[in-house]
Amino acid sequence: MEDVRAKLPNKLFTVDEYYRMAEVGILDPDARLELLEGQIVEMSPVGVRHVACVNRTTALFAKHSADRAIVSVQNPVQLSDYTEPQPDIVLLKPRQDHYAGKKTSWEDALLVMEVSDTTIRRDRYKVSLYARAGVSELWIEDLGDDTIYVYGNPSSAAYGTSLQFHRGDKISQLAFPEVSFRVEELIG
Repeated sequence: MEDVRAKLPNKLFTVDEYYRMAEVGILDPDARLELLEGQIVEMSPVGVRHVACVNRTTALFAKHSADRAIVSVQNPVQLSDYTEPQPDIVLLKPRQDHYAGKKTSWEDALLVMEVSDTTIRRDRYKVSLYARAGVSELWIEDLGDDTIYVYGNPSSAAYGTSLQFHRGDKISQLAFPEVSFRVEELIG
């Protein structure tokens, strides 16, 4: 007998449908999920090193960006009608209301950062999603090899710039080039 499911199209969910499913109780409000290209994806649990890295980087960014940016930690950023990841850290353009009156989207992001302990494959998959949306700068902190991958100059297909930084290297953000960090300050 032929498998009918193989011929059925996959249902891709919009961001609005995703939130509606949470509102009516279809999705567990405590579940760690993100919406990637219309598919609801379960996020991996975070380990101790991942948490420490996010905390360390958040403190450094908050100290050095002061009133020039809002440091948003593990909150969603809408990239399209079908994609809303939850990056580990986002530097947002400052707003008086701290985004109480507006959902954050890719246009608000000065820098998006993903911290990868066990999720490097998924985070590399997201690179093209961030580029297509137009996120100006993306960092992936790969804790597996103590490397920070920096992507810039987005296009509809990919990032035009891809750099790697290792222990001993200094790194700065496009938005605040006068502020630099040593890689080990960020990854521990």
